Amino acid sequence: MSTAMRTATQTLLVELFVEELPPKALSKLGEAFANGLLHSLQSQGLTSSDTQLRSYASPRRLAAQITGVPAQAPARQLQQKLMPVSVALDAQGQATPALLKKLQALGLDSTVLPQLRRAQDGKAETLFHDHTQPGISLRDGLQQALQESIVKLPIPKVMSYQLEQGCELPGWSSVSFVRPAHGLIALHGSDIVEIEALGLQAGRTTQGHRFEARQATIDIAHADDYAQRLREDGAVIASFAERRDEITRQLQAAAQAIGGGVKVIEDAALLDEVTALVERPTVMVCQFDQVFLNVPQECLILTMKANQKYFPLLDAQGKLSHHFLLVSNINPADRSAVIGGNERVVRPRLADARFFFDQDRKKTLESRVAGLDKVVYHNKLGTQAARMQRVCSIAAAIAGSIDATPDATPDATPNATLVAQVTQAARLAKTDLLTDMVGEFPELQGIMGGYYARHDGLPEAVAVAIEDHYKPRFAGDALPRNRVALVVALADKLETLVGMFGIGNLPSGDKDPFALRRHALGVDRMLVESDLPLQILPLIDRGIEAFAPGLLSLPAEKIRDELSQFLLDRLRGYFRDQGYAVQNIEAALAAGTLQHWADIPHRLAALKVFAGLAEAPALAAANKRIGNILKKAELAASGSHQHIDTRLLQETAEQQLHAAMQTALPQADAQFAAGDYTAALQTLAALRAPVDSFFNDVMVNADDVAVRNNRLALLHVLHQSMNRVADLSRLAA
Repeated sequence: MSTAMRTATQTLLVELFVEELPPKALSKLGEAFANGLLHSLQSQGLTSSDTQLRSYASPRRLAAQITGVPAQAPARQLQQKLMPVSVALDAQGQATPALLKKLQALGLDSTVLPQLRRAQDGKAETLFHDHTQPGISLRDGLQQALQESIVKLPIPKVMSYQLEQGCELPGWSSVSFVRPAHGLIALHGSDIVEIEALGLQAGRTTQGHRFEARQATIDIAHADDYAQRLREDGAVIASFAERRDEITRQLQAAAQAIGGGVKVIEDAALLDEVTALVERPTVMVCQFDQVFLNVPQECLILTMKANQKYFPLLDAQGKLSHHFLLVSNINPADRSAVIGGNERVVRPRLADARFFFDQDRKKTLESRVAGLDKVVYHNKLGTQAARMQRVCSIAAAIAGSIDATPDATPDATPNATLVAQVTQAARLAKTDLLTDMVGEFPELQGIMGGYYARHDGLPEAVAVAIEDHYKPRFAGDALPRNRVALVVALADKLETLVGMFGIGNLPSGDKDPFALRRHALGVDRMLVESDLPLQILPLIDRGIEAFAPGLLSLPAEKIRDELSQFLLDRLRGYFRDQGYAVQNIEAALAAGTLQHWADIPHRLAALKVFAGLAEAPALAAANKRIGNILKKAELAASGSHQHIDTRLLQETAEQQLHAAMQTALPQADAQFAAGDYTAALQTLAALRAPVDSFFNDVMVNADDVAVRNNRLALLHVLHQSMNRVADLSRLAA
């Protein structure tokens, strides 16, 4: 093969044609297949500087199109380190048995001895064998890349199947893959790359749409023609992203055509799933009987999305419309049969939802409480009834520690009322698990409880708390909407965390079956983003106290330590996601005055401003130095050494620092007490010059004990004030 042929690049196309792939996994499978091929080819030198990747994934195919691929990788110049010259050659300069054995192991013989190169390697002179390694051919490289890519696919569940008799390739009789594979394309430009996989020999033939393709089989003449040939001859939009965009465009156009300000409910997961179900989408408008709109819209929306993969529409007021959109995989001239069929299919689904709703309202939530005793929560932690009692206990304790504060209404909620409402909400929060609607649609737990609570005539604050007590359900979800709901949600998550930590049931790696990380982040967010004046360790203690003696297998102290650290780790991640610097987060968390996590964002905002001041680096470094001095002197935590005797301030620099402190510290302390942390740090920034002068001109460890202790006291007072907002030493480089 000539150099020109080796260096010329072409587009490479690889397609696996299979039976219908699992829709929820299709997007990841497509990306993994294409990226796996690209990375393997790159590692073998079978790509170029201008190589680009395009992945394709449709219900019946995974494909990758890679530009700039040579027919053979370029040769590589390699040097093989052999051994030190002192070992390789004897006194006469002849090869030793050790060198000959090494060469033999490398597939070489004594004929290469004159070509060996001497070079210094560290302190020893060493022998090297320089040689040129030919580049791998595309056929061999792609065979390896395809095998590696298939092995690494994130397949949800592997199928094993037998190949058809007479169709087996040598070495193949059965295959394990996500779905049975029926075709393999491997084209380099217009040339077939002779590889095999999954019992298939590569060619250039694929299939289009099951019903609407122009021809049963499609020959791909050139790798660059793939997407166009499939679209024109096969009625298939091969690109997952293009198909998704086309569905989105058609959905929006259909909603606009209906008019009245209706809009499609945004649901990325549903959009991805539907994209994975169709090869050439056609959106059609359907409707259902408006009588079903009397059922809670969450029920109707869920059954349409989960069971039928329809796209519900909301009107301008955010209420469910009786119109909905379906995405069909065919585009008939007369759409009425498709539309009518889907309208007939959805009716019994909606009728079931209405039946469940009507039946559930025949029993009150209170009447279902006894049934919780028959529902197992965890084999080590008892029933849902036992869990409910613990949540009630934790919620009542939290509510009892909170002063009267405004609730969802403008009126103040008295403390006794708050305790009563959170107890009632916690008692009833899990009862909707026993309803027919939640039994059919578990995703509606809490939501249906809110509807049934209102039907039972319970206070709105209680109904909202029942509805919201699972919040936040996921990252970015809204917090519970009122004070009662916040308390119940906090109690519910704390009970789960304490219980699971108490029996040693902790997350491991990417496994977290009880969603403890999500619960912990929810606790963190509620403590940070709400104004609940609660401290984390007492909260954990309330949770531990709610469990019957002996139910938790681990000691209370161990639970408290491990759970508090777990919550802190999630808190750090939460603030990192908010864009705060790691050192600022650590500085704020280390502040000795920090009691409530809701205060942390204010401190972080102040630190961000402080970090921009010219004085900040010097003050942070000085603060760290002061801390080290006090720690060494064992005065850092002592309040008995705070008295400063001005008569013992001998040096001008320490007198000036004391004078500056007399002005700045009271002002900074007042600003701190008022919650103006930014101003407090800015006031302290004025101490940079006298602090620098103090350390330049004053020896802290004076020979005179009284003078030394007085200087330590001066630094101790300064250190306390400087670290009220945050531990500034954490900002030092």
